Amino acid sequence: QRREYMEDEDLSDVTEDMRHTVIDELVAQYMPPRSYAEQWDTQGLYAAIIEQLNIDVPIIEWAKEEGVDDEHIRERLYEATDKQMAEKTEAFGAETMHSIEKQILLQSIDAKWREHLLTLEHLRSVVGFRGYAQRDPLNEYKTESFQLFESMIDSLRSEVTQKLGQVRPMTAEEQEQMMSQMLAQQQAMAEAQKKAAAQILGEGAELPKGVAQAGFDENDPQTWGNPGRNDPCPCGSGKKFKHCHGSF
Repeated sequence: QRREYMEDEDLSDVTEDMRHTVIDELVAQYMPPRSYAEQWDTQGLYAAIIEQLNIDVPIIEWAKEEGVDDEHIRERLYEATDKQMAEKTEAFGAETMHSIEKQILLQSIDAKWREHLLTLEHLRSVVGFRGYAQRDPLNEYKTESFQLFESMIDSLRSEVTQKLGQVRPMTAEEQEQMMSQMLAQQQAMAEAQKKAAAQILGEGAELPKGVAQAGFDENDPQTWGNPGRNDPCPCGSGKKFKHCHGSF
């Protein structure tokens, strides 16, 4: 199935099925079928929906409406989360959103499968001892490995749904902040490289020759910029500033 996912460009139907199944399981857990409204744990369901789906909906108020049952709650959650994902798709663009869904799904499958294989290795080492307790190790392994596989699928579904719920486009302010941080890091790296080069070459050594700084006029110090004493001279001689125009 992973191969099919790799070949498919649009996995929104797959992630939607996962999301709806997570909703089914949460509603069944906190609002058990054939239970009375007084037995519902709407506070627990509200918290679980925020954690798993990253959406804030008035579940507690919905549950107080006359004639509302678990099916109504389930359908409203489908509608709310489908709308949320449609808005994200519009914000990111369909192609980008499909790429995000695919990446999250494939990465989660790989991680969960590796965990599952390690768990099966541990199970093999454990069930062998059960033969001493008059239990068939092979049957024990088949039963428990199937249960572990089902558990892995549930965990995968939950993880993919949760991660997609947390995905959101950056605001303009966040983008500006990120660009500022990247620029500051680049400047700090450039300064560190300059200092390292100066230390390696040593006092009085010449740096590799280059071209003069744009607008440089050796007769006009105002065109030299503000180089440090150990920085390359803006004239392009390859000498340190203090041993070239900085010594004037």
